[in-house]
Amino acid sequence: MPLKLRRFDFDHNRQRMTKSFTQTESFLDLLNSISPLSSEFRLRLLAEVVNHKFKKNHLLLQPYETARRLYYVEEGFLRTYFISESGKICTTWFLGKGDLVTSTSSFLTQQPSQEFIEVLNDCKLQSITYKQLNDYYSDFGEGNQIGRILIQKYYLLSEQRAMLMRIETPELRYKTAIHNLPTIEQLTSLTNLASYIGISRETLSRLRSKNAKH
Repeated sequence: MPLKLRRFDFDHNRQRMTKSFTQTESFLDLLNSISPLSSEFRLRLLAEVVNHKFKKNHLLLQPYETARRLYYVEEGFLRTYFISESGKICTTWFLGKGDLVTSTSSFLTQQPSQEFIEVLNDCKLQSITYKQLNDYYSDFGEGNQIGRILIQKYYLLSEQRAMLMRIETPELRYKTAIHNLPTIEQLTSLTNLASYIGISRETLSRLRSKNAKH
């Protein structure tokens, strides 16, 4: 799940929603920007959403733990990554304000995760459980609509991430990543960024120096 949805409009009626994803202040605001919440749904969320604060370097999830909660980023910055069989660290997503955070496969299957979720900057998060999410789908008509739109959003972002890794040259992968995530170099280390692009830190340093000269 990368930083923000910037370049996708699902259809004519979702243009306002696309803009709102980058402006929401709370989990309720995010859901309401997709489909207006009934007063009953809003009250339920207010009663059930849990607030969290985590310090830099905290691991929100580790391999072999099961993702029980879906988090909304109110403040802060995180990444997800896994360690390959050869010991290589591979960053898969960066996540910031307005994003939803979980290990998708672990959360949806309620099976152990294979990845880490790491807090890169101090975070304020809000969360609901897997059971609560499914109860919302059952109990509220807008719950299903909201779920559908969010799935569309993150499917498109997954496609964007997959396309990045299909780019053959490191330089073009770097330029594409910076185009999609323009503030990423100010938010994380070169090591983390290199592992996201799939190149060495040394290669990334050379590419940054080369591009700085143009």
